Amino acid sequence: MKIICIGRNYLEHAKEMGKSITKDPIFFLKPDSSLIAKNQPFFMPDFSENIHYEVELVYKIKKVGKSIDTAFSKDYYDKVGLGIDFTARDLQAKCKTNGNPWEIAKSFDQSALVSKHFFDVNSIKDLNFSLLKNGETVQKGNANEMVFNIDQIISFVSKFITLKIGDLIFTGTPSGVGSVKIGDKLEGFINDTRVFSLNIK
Repeated sequence: MKIICIGRNYLEHAKEMGKSITKDPIFFLKPDSSLIAKNQPFFMPDFSENIHYEVELVYKIKKVGKSIDTAFSKDYYDKVGLGIDFTARDLQAKCKTNGNPWEIAKSFDQSALVSKHFFDVNSIKDLNFSLLKNGETVQKGNANEMVFNIDQIISFVSKFITLKIGDLIFTGTPSGVGSVKIGDKLEGFINDTRVFSLNIK
């Protein structure tokens, strides 16, 4: 199982990070060891002093595919959930400054949360999502705001990587990313349904 993450897929987030939108999707991978186990908290790592949350819609691949045409992308997924892509922002900044890859900042253990509940994509007409930190909304978005929609993402990624059953695609985060500290509580919503609650330890 692969975790495929898309970067700079919401215009306002790209702006807040001081980056431009690219012609094609940007993607990177997280290993399966980055997944937070069910009902477990996120434990602050000792190698970073600036861990950021990034809430994202997550689509689950349902069959094997390679070099998929955009017109047929819908045949490869039918479930959507919500997740958090945790980022060690200080490590990422160092890597970028030195011109190094930044997996160390994105792919560490427990750097990915995925909601236990996934919706049938055909059952949701308007796909809104949000993240609350300690009861206050810090991020909100809608699937229609993505620069590259899930069909385009699947087509592009599958040119380079074979998609397999159970693969997860994190589709990018809207604006409002920020840091977490011990004692914080994060709650994720798809429309009005809470799909995860996570304590920071």
